[in-house]
Amino acid sequence: MEPTVNIVSRAQWGAAAPKTREYLKSSAQKVVIHHTANPSCKGLQECKDRILGIQKYHMTQRGFDDIGYNFLVGADGELFEGRGWGVVGAHAKGNNHDSVGIAFMGNFNNDTPSQEAIQSVKQLLQSGVSQGSLRKEFSLFGHRDLGSTECPGKSLYAALSQLKGGK
Repeated sequence: MEPTVNIVSRAQWGAAAPKTREYLKSSAQKVVIHHTANPSCKGLQECKDRILGIQKYHMTQRGFDDIGYNFLVGADGELFEGRGWGVVGAHAKGNNHDSVGIAFMGNFNNDTPSQEAIQSVKQLLQSGVSQGSLRKEFSLFGHRDLGSTECPGKSLYAALSQLKGGK
């Protein structure tokens, strides 16, 4: 059975249109977990404001075509569409053409990711597999596994094993 995943669409959070959009050539093989390294958010309005700020930063300061992540998740487990499934992200240099990037909103060097956020991402991954956007045997990485960064923070990195495995 298809897991039901509620995702706040780009239109719902007021995303700016991407400058360009490139699509993955096949299902994503990797999932790369990030943290946004800014304060966490809860609730639609607070998280919408946070995501708009991240998108603006990515597009103006970093020169990205859009927000870098494919999806983002708030502390209350609310999922947000970034670039979405099947779109090449800008989140892990050298690994964007075969992966999906998911950012937990918050700084997890000290904070612990909420069970709600972990569960939502787990359901998102199951949904990605069942709709063919993510390979069944995907590899899961913390951003630090693919680049010299502390991302996704030590607490979230320690929790990565919870995202894969049993239902």
